[in-house]
Amino acid sequence: MRFGYWMPIFGGWLRNVPDEGMSIAWPYIRDLAADSERLGFELTLIAELNLNDIKGHRAPSLDCWTLAPAVAAVTSELELMLAVRPNYHSPSLTAKALSTLDTIAPGRVSLNVVSSWWRDEATQYGAPFDVHDARYARTDEWLAVTSSLLRSDTVTHDGPLYQLSGTILEPKPAVPPPVYMGGESPKAKEVIAARADGYLMHGDPPEVIEAKVCDLSTRRAALGLPPLVFGVSGYVICRETEAAAQAELSRILDVKSSPEAYASYQDFLAGSQLESQVSLEEYSVSNRGLRSGLIGTPEQIIDRLAAYERAGISLVLLQFSPQREEMARFAETVISQYP
Repeated sequence: MRFGYWMPIFGGWLRNVPDEGMSIAWPYIRDLAADSERLGFELTLIAELNLNDIKGHRAPSLDCWTLAPAVAAVTSELELMLAVRPNYHSPSLTAKALSTLDTIAPGRVSLNVVSSWWRDEATQYGAPFDVHDARYARTDEWLAVTSSLLRSDTVTHDGPLYQLSGTILEPKPAVPPPVYMGGESPKAKEVIAARADGYLMHGDPPEVIEAKVCDLSTRRAALGLPPLVFGVSGYVICRETEAAAQAELSRILDVKSSPEAYASYQDFLAGSQLESQVSLEEYSVSNRGLRSGLIGTPEQIIDRLAAYERAGISLVLLQFSPQREEMARFAETVISQYP
């Protein structure tokens, strides 16, 4: 099992807790990234949202593609999984940025390609916003162009959305960055099976995740492609006793429906095609993290992680609050003891 974490670019993960004792200031992010390698974390996912959908639209949110090279420069082994939304980025300029990042952190860069769901943000930032299946059509073509640029000497492409003529991209990474994707609609799964190297899932119980792993593995095999890597997100509450963990869970689920904190809830539901409904209470923690069930004593969490591993998961992307203190607790009591 590889242990990864979400970089806290939003200043927290909890919609009901205004101050989580976390900061978006560079010294906090810098020290968190450096500490994470020492603690045994192997990967960080740096999300891309220009608006803060957790703390409210007027709360600060850091830019993934500006932050990434700074994190690369203060770490030596940490894999940087950079989120990218094709409707916001030219595929050719993204490929160029990736090739440059690889000179800073060779072999440590990967992509989390997100077919964005947030209409309001796209409108505010002047980005195109496609209806659901059209988003994945854009993603499919975007990935085809990016992949060609990172692998081929010269690229000419004449597609519905992107046109390139004799494009040269140098330098190239020795190994193109792996592509991770998520999604639950039929169209999403079609694109993921054909284009991705890894499938990332929001929190769900191991038995639900196992069915998804089986589904995507079957789709992948039918295309004659190598097996996917499977990962799942989760929010961790690790305490010495189960009662203490449940008390913390009750605290963070004390819903005080702030219009600012919940402004994106209806946008999220309207812009996504989900296989199961997300309650307002579950939305209190981002990425359906509570469904992963990583709540309890270290022994209970280790058992849950082992169940995910049996279901086919080899990567977990974790969230904590407050981040530095809880990551240290998790590393000491779970990572160090995980078989």
